[in-house]
Amino acid sequence: MREMGLGRPVPRTEDLQLLRGLGRYTDDIVLPREARLYVLRSPHAAARLAKIETTKAAKAPGVLAVLTGADLLKENFNPFPSRMPRQRADGSPNYVPPLRALAVEHVHYVGDPVAAVIAETLDLAKDAAELVDIDYEILPAVTDTAETVKRGAPAVWEAVPDNICFVHRAGNKAASDPAFARAHHVSRETFHITRVTTNSMEGRTALGSYDRREDRYTLYSGIQAPHGIRQEIAGVFRLPAHRFRVVSPDVGGGFGMKGGLYPEVILVLWASRLLDRPVKWIAERSEGLISDHQARDNVSTVDLALDKDGKFLALRVATLANLGAYLGLNTTLVPVNNLGGLAGVYTIPAFDVTVTGVFSNTLPTSPYRGAGRPEASYCIERIIDKAARETGIDRVELRRRNMIPAAAMPYQTALVYTYDCGEFEAIMDECLDAADWRSFEARRREAKARGKLRGIGLASVIEIAGGPHDHPMEEGAEIRFDGTGSATVLMGSHNHGQGHETVFRQFAAEFLGLSFERVRIAYGDTDAVYHGRGTFGSRTMSAGGTAFLEAANKVIARGKDIAAHLLEASALDVEFSDGRFAVAGTDRGIDLVEVAKASFLPPRMPRGMELGLQGAAVLAPAGASFPNGCHVCEVEIDPETGVTRLVAYTVVDDVGRTINPLLLKGQIHGGIAQGVGQALLERIVYDESGQVLSGSFMDYGMPRADDFPAFEVGSHDVPTKNNPLGVKGAGEAGTVGALPAVMSAVADALMPLGIARIDMPASPQDIWRAIQAAKR
Repeated sequence: MREMGLGRPVPRTEDLQLLRGLGRYTDDIVLPREARLYVLRSPHAAARLAKIETTKAAKAPGVLAVLTGADLLKENFNPFPSRMPRQRADGSPNYVPPLRALAVEHVHYVGDPVAAVIAETLDLAKDAAELVDIDYEILPAVTDTAETVKRGAPAVWEAVPDNICFVHRAGNKAASDPAFARAHHVSRETFHITRVTTNSMEGRTALGSYDRREDRYTLYSGIQAPHGIRQEIAGVFRLPAHRFRVVSPDVGGGFGMKGGLYPEVILVLWASRLLDRPVKWIAERSEGLISDHQARDNVSTVDLALDKDGKFLALRVATLANLGAYLGLNTTLVPVNNLGGLAGVYTIPAFDVTVTGVFSNTLPTSPYRGAGRPEASYCIERIIDKAARETGIDRVELRRRNMIPAAAMPYQTALVYTYDCGEFEAIMDECLDAADWRSFEARRREAKARGKLRGIGLASVIEIAGGPHDHPMEEGAEIRFDGTGSATVLMGSHNHGQGHETVFRQFAAEFLGLSFERVRIAYGDTDAVYHGRGTFGSRTMSAGGTAFLEAANKVIARGKDIAAHLLEASALDVEFSDGRFAVAGTDRGIDLVEVAKASFLPPRMPRGMELGLQGAAVLAPAGASFPNGCHVCEVEIDPETGVTRLVAYTVVDDVGRTINPLLLKGQIHGGIAQGVGQALLERIVYDESGQVLSGSFMDYGMPRADDFPAFEVGSHDVPTKNNPLGVKGAGEAGTVGALPAVMSAVADALMPLGIARIDMPASPQDIWRAIQAAKR
């Protein structure tokens, strides 16, 4: 089985069914007597609900129920939880707004759920929703991040008149201030990291079914962490978790957005119990743009202190992080938990970091591919570019002077993280060589002759994967054999398109010698999988792989005892390799498959030995991993139109031991695409009243296939010792490097015109305006 084992470029086994239209998504699950839910949402960003009259709607054809916040209060549900408590500047706990499945008394963003209409069909529910009479008393709203803390800004919540939810400090101000005082040069810039939304191929979904006989709820929904969401649902309902089953079938992309708890999940379960029939809700695309949790939306002022030789002395970062109107499950996590990435791959002796989380009349922000990592890398890499321009030191040379040497590993940064391993300078040099960096100026001259502006950018980045850094979270794995010798692998992690089914079959081939045909992979069902943490934070290979390896070791250990009996040998003399047990020093042996079959046959087993063959484990890695890499991007800009075209993109990444190079490249490609999208096109825009101006794909731009060149992806593996497989995360690496690399290239292309800065997204309109302004 070695040809299908680890390190091999095995194509994804799950793709065949998806390409044939045989995927099983939530909307493909149709239960008997299924009703449809439609959510009536606020058209205002801030308003008091003076009146909600539902009598006419409730009597409309096909309507089964109309629910409002008043009905919800009668159920005595708990408000939704916020997972990560923070503190305000005075040390008091952060305010947690009462987030419920339906608004009570006030609405706080456009799209806030106001009423739920359940009918026989979706069209009937929509028709009835138009009969709901709501009197809104419109109030002032604030949506812009910088405006939230200005004097006189409307308060999103009466209990928080300054709109400040929390203030988090990191680093050492006492060490940072003297470093800035003695600095030979200080570079400063304010970076706007725009608000984006996920737009996964499959939108959010929820199908609730209540079983009156068992007094038990089942949720079908495409989510990233079924066990975790089950726990949160149980908390809202004030019931034990075992009263709920969560099934997450095929998921058409998660990216962090599907990792939280949403109102519609509670609504379908609640309505199913009230009506004693299943209730389904499927988000329409325009609905997702005003109801899915959004992401990023930071304003960061960054100062970098350097000595006369260009050595970094200290970094100061002050960030305003827009949290939205409510705190989702992970809203307060994102702006803070990955701040260690601000250290980058550099020897920076001191940091002074402040993050101020603010409320606004917008959707909550939650994780999106990278979840704070791209923001951190953007700040450090872009300020280094600015420092290079201002000091006259070549930007590659400036990075080289300050990079952490491989010989210094493990390296304790001055901001949170300890890197266990890495060869940052070697990776940068490999990437520069692959991108032909030294010949770029000739390409710039050639482009200029064609009337184009050509620019090149780079970013040397690092991120944390499989955290938290001090105590990585666990994952569960179970391997069960049946009487035919085939195995079912049950994983607590969840596949959303990454290729987990393929990779865990590779694990089975590598460690158990099983053919792909003998292995079934199962996940996403809390009744079948006994424990799972879920898929997020580039953690599956380190956490899930660690658990799988331990479960496999338990299978092998028990298999040796069974094989020893069958081979009439001592278990101490039995060895296992390539799927076969053998007596050391002899040609006597037996395959694992035959051992599994025998384990279910009492005549072939020792008396008193438990029948069957299985192994299970719940384990956490010894430490987080720190994937890192270098990205080089080349762009050409048409000065007449402002259109930016990517002409080359090269990346060399260290993701530890490469499990499947084919799937690794796919993850890098996808991450780069999402980073490029934010850098050049994507942005959620609100007007002054809080209306969403980017509420459809006509207004929210996303990159297409022909916007990209062929990516050159290389690997430089430096295995970690923090997990037994030596793997580092890969799922978010592309996005972490793409944001700064693309914007670095755009800035480089515009620099000859005297354009000092350009903000994301560098749209054709914004670039054209900057070029016109530079001509004056």
